[in-house]
Amino acid sequence: MIYHDMGFADAGDRGSVDATKKLTIMGIPTLKLMFDRRKRASKTKEGAIELRIGYDRKKKYATTGVRVFPREWRNGYIVHRLDAAELQRTLDVYVANARKIINDLMERGEFDMDSIVAQINGRQKKDAAKNVVKERFLLDYFRERAEIRKYGRSSDSCERYERFLRWFEEWDGMRFFSDINEANILAMDKTLSARGMKPYSKWNNYHRFLNSFILDANDDGLMQGNPYKKLNIRKEKSSGGLGKYLTREEFARIERLNPPTAYLKHARDLFVFQTYTCLSYTDLADFDAQKIKTVKGRQMYVGQRGKTKQEFMFLVLKPAMAILKQYNGRLPIMSNVKYNAYLKIIAVMCNIDKPISSHWARHTGATMLLNGGAGMEIVSKVLGHSSTKITREVYAKLLDETVGDAMEKFEERLLQG
Repeated sequence: MIYHDMGFADAGDRGSVDATKKLTIMGIPTLKLMFDRRKRASKTKEGAIELRIGYDRKKKYATTGVRVFPREWRNGYIVHRLDAAELQRTLDVYVANARKIINDLMERGEFDMDSIVAQINGRQKKDAAKNVVKERFLLDYFRERAEIRKYGRSSDSCERYERFLRWFEEWDGMRFFSDINEANILAMDKTLSARGMKPYSKWNNYHRFLNSFILDANDDGLMQGNPYKKLNIRKEKSSGGLGKYLTREEFARIERLNPPTAYLKHARDLFVFQTYTCLSYTDLADFDAQKIKTVKGRQMYVGQRGKTKQEFMFLVLKPAMAILKQYNGRLPIMSNVKYNAYLKIIAVMCNIDKPISSHWARHTGATMLLNGGAGMEIVSKVLGHSSTKITREVYAKLLDETVGDAMEKFEERLLQG
């Protein structure tokens, strides 16, 4: 049990056991801030900070409403938190108000240990109600913001918000705005890592949402600062499509696979169709065969990306058209979650040691186009990028390798000639 002496002695006597005894003998109440009196705190559970009032060999405890982890309480002060100074001021004001209440009661001869806690807490609550807005639960605020952020977005994007909120509630590592600090965000990151998640997946599916809600909370005046600015949470976004595509031989294995169930066959067919069209999952789900138009004898599809509203177009290649005909122009769309789960099974069946997902099809298709000699402008138009700059950034390293392979083959021909 750790406590911080807040007695009525002068500065020299503060914290001294002898001073506490002397003050008690003199009949003057002593105040001490005590942490985790009931010894319930742990590395994952906060402990309460209480104010102990000592007088005439009696002790009473008043709750301050402040809770911290053991590592955040040192020598009677709050440390290692972004809001440490704010919480410390809360404690200082609480103790100062308690001291004033006790002094007033003693001057009037109305001091009573049996009712002192009720009087302190009753007065403190009234004072706080005038100046402080009751702290809200994070999850309630996040849900409100999610409803606003989901407006007008694709069903897949909406599901991502819901998935994050379900996980955040289950994790239960942060409940109030005061819980948003570097330590808790790192604890969150470690929890996600323990589940085997890669940096990109952790950021894109979890940290990104928490960060967006923190930014909203700053705009709404509910908190100040963003702990993410001081943390180095790996995103691995610069790798883009590189490493998230299948080789031509790996893709051929999936094409040749004879899935044992209808669900796996549907997932395989969707992946093959995605690869030959370079569609994202959102655009795949919105695919409308009626938009296919015959232009100079070719079957062309023109659409608008659900994510960016950017126009894209592509030639419906024969393998993609064959899949469409199998399903009479209506693809066997399933939820992205189920789709990705089936793709993991398909990868195992094809001896592909890669964590493939629906987005891998888009990257695989773009990679095959680039390796096949398609120009950057063409690939950019197929992908629905707003400029070739985006395409170049995503596939920059891949292009470097392609250029190297091409020049190596050119060199071989020169030597043979």
